[in-house]
Amino acid sequence: MTTIISALQAVKQRIASAALQAERVPRDIHLLAVSKTFPAEAVREAFQAGQTAFGESYVQEAVDKISSLSDLPLEWHFIGPLQSNKTRLVAEHFSWVHSVDRVKIADRLSAARPSELPPLQICLEINISGEASKSGVAPHELEALATHVNALPRLKLRGLMAIPVATDDTALQKQQFRRVRELLDNLNRKNFQLDTLSIGMSNDLESAVAEGATIVRVGSAIFGVRQAHKNTGLR
Repeated sequence: MTTIISALQAVKQRIASAALQAERVPRDIHLLAVSKTFPAEAVREAFQAGQTAFGESYVQEAVDKISSLSDLPLEWHFIGPLQSNKTRLVAEHFSWVHSVDRVKIADRLSAARPSELPPLQICLEINISGEASKSGVAPHELEALATHVNALPRLKLRGLMAIPVATDDTALQKQQFRRVRELLDNLNRKNFQLDTLSIGMSNDLESAVAEGATIVRVGSAIFGVRQAHKNTGLR
């Protein structure tokens, strides 16, 4: 058994255990394997272990990887900060974007989404911690952005994504994730009908599952220590 296969099994067991602890159904939590900076061969190996959904953050690297793996039935999620001049590539190659945080990006994704493809599945990224160094819409601006995205023709608004402050304090982890869930609940009370909470990573997925995560984004616990990304000037 290879390292990636055994690591995938371990992560899936963590998700299942966390779900049962939270009195949730394990199959309601989906694993997104974050493959950014890892080679196509690592993705192929994970696919052979049953993983089909993968997350990427660097546009050109991802497009090259998607092309080299076109023989596999994979679902690609863009999860990193998105520059407006890269929206066309993302709209053409991905099924999901988790990191929409402003109207301009949403408009460009909608305009660039090929008509022969299904609508692009969208999560709005929330800057739940208020850190200036992080991407994401401020909570008080969320409803206006959600209303705008919900009306765009080639996008399907699915839910929210957040990257809270990194901490080993389980109570603080849960508190931050709870705030994201409450924002989703508030939108749904206004008839947005959202079903996705993209929260939780390698070090805090148990807390995220406890607070309602439907997608957990796990990279290092599957693929190992992340490799440095080559600075090519492209994202």
